[in-house]
Amino acid sequence: MAFKPDSDESVYLRESVQTAAKILVVGHFAVGKTTFIGTMSEIPPLRTEEVMTRAGEGIDDLKGTTGKTTTTVAMDFGRLTLSEELVLYLFGTPGQQRFVQVWEDISRGALGALVLVDPERLDESFPVMDLVEHYGIPYTIAVNRFGDRPDHADEEIREALDLLPETPLVSCDARDQRSSANALITLVRYLQSRLN
Repeated sequence: MAFKPDSDESVYLRESVQTAAKILVVGHFAVGKTTFIGTMSEIPPLRTEEVMTRAGEGIDDLKGTTGKTTTTVAMDFGRLTLSEELVLYLFGTPGQQRFVQVWEDISRGALGALVLVDPERLDESFPVMDLVEHYGIPYTIAVNRFGDRPDHADEEIREALDLLPETPLVSCDARDQRSSANALITLVRYLQSRLN
């Protein structure tokens, strides 16, 4: 689990850290990326959330979402220290198509991506998965299971997303630290397996 010091110095990296890894947290609009990074970050996360306005009504489709009043307009950023020597930097990207250029810039140097999907809006995941695959970024699918939604079997989701057999699929709740950590662990193990 993450190193979470009690002092204000927790915002600074330990001098012993020698390796930093960049991980993307991506997904379609309103899937839980900002929540995920906020749940996992050991520092106050950087958020570029703005209140949604009427100007975006015809652009940002709120179908399938409830209570959504803000949207990420640049990125989310968090940090997670895994050991004395290793730290993960978590970068969340905006989910709307109009932010593709931002997504492309943020993706440079990423070791892997955690693709969050909403099981009730799987069709919205394809443009994001296309981007990840286009840039050759290895990824794991994390099904963000909201408590009040019907459950879908992993096999159904795997088939609906047309995933390769080796692509990991894990369930999580972006609001829960243990569940979110498990999703990150699944991604890291997958990335390690590709090195062997």
